[in-house]
Amino acid sequence: MSRSIKDYIIIGLKGMGMGAADVVPGVSGGTIAFISGIYEELLGSISNVNLGLFKTLKKDGLKAAWTQLNGNFLASLFIGIFISIISLAKVIKYLLENEPVLLWSFFFGLVLASIIYIAKQITKWNIISFVVLILGAFLAYYITTLNPLVSENSSSLFIFIAGAIAICAMILPGISGSFILVLLGAYKPVLDALNNKDFKTIFVFMAGAVIGLLSFSHVLKWLFKHYKNLTLAALTGFIIGSLNKIWPWKETLTWRTNSKGIEVPFKEQSVSPFSFEGDAQLTMAIVLAVVGFIIILGMERLAVDKK
Repeated sequence: MSRSIKDYIIIGLKGMGMGAADVVPGVSGGTIAFISGIYEELLGSISNVNLGLFKTLKKDGLKAAWTQLNGNFLASLFIGIFISIISLAKVIKYLLENEPVLLWSFFFGLVLASIIYIAKQITKWNIISFVVLILGAFLAYYITTLNPLVSENSSSLFIFIAGAIAICAMILPGISGSFILVLLGAYKPVLDALNNKDFKTIFVFMAGAVIGLLSFSHVLKWLFKHYKNLTLAALTGFIIGSLNKIWPWKETLTWRTNSKGIEVPFKEQSVSPFSFEGDAQLTMAIVLAVVGFIIILGMERLAVDKK
């Protein structure tokens, strides 16, 4: 596929969108990849990392292997993701702590619109598709109700395993890798490593992520090839179920004391904005949700026009 520099800049911006989403515990970078039209190419490119690629490298050289890998695409995308995560980690952390309702409202609108977008990709609906969608929704909803681990583990082995597990969620639309890190008790150690430029922890996490990514991408590619409609139905269900996690108005049921001695929410449940304790910021929340919704509709329109 012949692409211009402008095309690769756009791919990098899409990567930045994925990175920004993955920093938030509740939004999946895979959702951004899907609605921006690069999801299947991403899976195909990642799954190209196999023995055949190394044979090409040995026989035909680096240039041929890079082309087989779709290297320019992957490099542009992951540079965008990396820049976004590094630059937005502190901003997202600030918004999560100081403006959670507004941040979640924006992402709620964005994810809500993505449900419609992904569901429209299903070419044939039947009873099995609906069953798979419902099962996917229940599974994702159940995951959002699980209690995070109390202890925070920062050992290298644990961070490696957490990276491998979380990356599988990060490339699944609707399943947030960051939320999986929260459940495992690894979110804070990883976010602290990013903010403190702890390159050892970052490297260990990325190594685990690479292993998990290479393994899981092959599974997803196979599912898209042989059961595309059912896979899309499951992903749509995942996103529907995940809406509980990013509902803007939460009631804290239990608290815990973090490593700095500060009390932070431990278990939360979604509540109506009208019964929310505190400033519900309802008008601004609705505005931001609509903005998020319109952004997805705009991206869909651009994708249709490009085709």
